[in-house]
Amino acid sequence: MNQQKVWQNSVTSIVQSLKFAIAASSQLVRFSGQFLKKAQHLGRSVQAYILLFLLGIILTASIAACSAASGANQSEVKLNLVSFSVTKAAHDQIVPKFIEKWKKEHNQNVIFERSYGGSLAQTDDIIAGKQEADVVHLALPLDVVRIEEAGLINFGWEDRVPRRGVVSHSVAAIVTREGNPKNIQTWADLANEDVNLIAANPQTSGIGVWEFLGLWGSVTQEGGEPQQALDFVGKIYKKIPTLTKDAREASDLFFQQGQGDALITYENEVILAGTATNQPKTSYFVPPLNISIDNPVAIVDKNVDKHGTREVAAAFVDFLYSDEAQQEFAKLGYRSVNPFIAQSAQVQFPPIKTLFNAQDLGGWPSIKEQFFANGAIFDQIKGKF
Repeated sequence: MNQQKVWQNSVTSIVQSLKFAIAASSQLVRFSGQFLKKAQHLGRSVQAYILLFLLGIILTASIAACSAASGANQSEVKLNLVSFSVTKAAHDQIVPKFIEKWKKEHNQNVIFERSYGGSLAQTDDIIAGKQEADVVHLALPLDVVRIEEAGLINFGWEDRVPRRGVVSHSVAAIVTREGNPKNIQTWADLANEDVNLIAANPQTSGIGVWEFLGLWGSVTQEGGEPQQALDFVGKIYKKIPTLTKDAREASDLFFQQGQGDALITYENEVILAGTATNQPKTSYFVPPLNISIDNPVAIVDKNVDKHGTREVAAAFVDFLYSDEAQQEFAKLGYRSVNPFIAQSAQVQFPPIKTLFNAQDLGGWPSIKEQFFANGAIFDQIKGKF
């Protein structure tokens, strides 16, 4: 029944396009006749040249209309999804479900081209044109804002999708070695001299930004002064020998290579690591004072218009908010942005007593300027390494 409907829609589209082409051609033919009557004083060679020119326009219009009609019934469409490193496991479950749904409703195959890496580095590649993303699912709203500022995403992207563009959500978790031998109980314990923290670089990685803000907010959201936060965060980063490029590399360094005493990462990443049979035994806790880690999704307007993929891109973004997709996020340790899914999630999440977000730290423009711009606080801390 669905295939019959798709076929009927395709035939209707083709007929409408042909009607348009015929109508346009008829108008041009009538115009040509009228023009030639009025141009009798011109030589025959000039008249012939003009007639051939007008016939060329007619043929071009007809071919374009027929091409549009045939394009409406292409057997496949490619969609380029660019995301940050830890979303791959969730997309591995969600993307096939969307492909099946689109095929059933549109009788068209969606071929996904997917790329995963550090969120800031992925953003840089998109802005530089190295990756022509149709859809981005990134670690930071700030990354989408950067793409918007580069002219690739239309202004007001967050108002065109639910929950101001946030499609997946997590909090920070602190992972320790099994039994927590260094007795790390709070954010503050990470500054202890005998604690070696594995951390990602805020200049290339989303988790690098989130963990930096989590550490900073653990002081200021408890009433501490900015100078106290600077001293605390500086003390921690001064002890870190190497910052990894993204969350996945930090996790591999900690879990697979056994380096470090502690790791700050996404709660969902810890849950995912805990399901793997080859991971070393570890402990972790979710601080009751925590940061809301909000991951946005957006359509890259300039690229979807170039590729002709806006319809399927918009449908995929909508699907990411669906109950079906949000359930897959929840199964893999994300705290769903859908409150009904969050309540019924199979994973039991530790309660958060105080949850602060980017707005509590001044908002993204202020965060960028204060912490991560050239010569800002992070650069100042780096100079003390």
